[in-house]
Amino acid sequence: MKGVVFNLLEETVTRAFGADTWDHLVETSGVHGAYTSLGNYPDDEIEALVAAAMQALSLDRDQVLRWFGQQAIPVLNELYPAFFDGPSSARAFTAGINTIIHSEVRKLYPDAACPHFRLRDASDGGLVMDYLSSRNMCALAQGFVEGAAAQFGERVEFRHVACKTKGDAHCRFEILWTAEVDDGRAQAA
Repeated sequence: MKGVVFNLLEETVTRAFGADTWDHLVETSGVHGAYTSLGNYPDDEIEALVAAAMQALSLDRDQVLRWFGQQAIPVLNELYPAFFDGPSSARAFTAGINTIIHSEVRKLYPDAACPHFRLRDASDGGLVMDYLSSRNMCALAQGFVEGAAAQFGERVEFRHVACKTKGDAHCRFEILWTAEVDDGRAQAA
């Protein structure tokens, strides 16, 4: 996994809980803890940090990954504002994950092993997203989508209808965004 993911995790933990908590997670997990954005690190290290966070926060793996995804989006917006300049909504941002965001990630980090998403429009105006990755971090993907919705001032309804961890061939999400309107009612985006 690319070091930039570890950098994002460190930043989100530090912002939410302080540098001492990050140091505790590094110590508890047994990882070396010094990550460069261009470096490649074993997936086992992110899993060890997630396991340490699970213990420290009394959360399960999916809850930790989802929280991380949600909290990482504002940090990504600060570090890579160009990712957020083009899309006008969280749906457009999410729909561009393969062609815009992961394409740019591969320019910055040519050996990055990004997950792949198969996307198709749903009849209700939402999006059906298949998550294809050997890492089984579908909860992180969900957190990123939820974080993007918050970043664009929207709400999202996220259904995880299939999951590799439950024996399915891949994970599938059904996603519907709603935007706040002036009178306080939500309407489909």
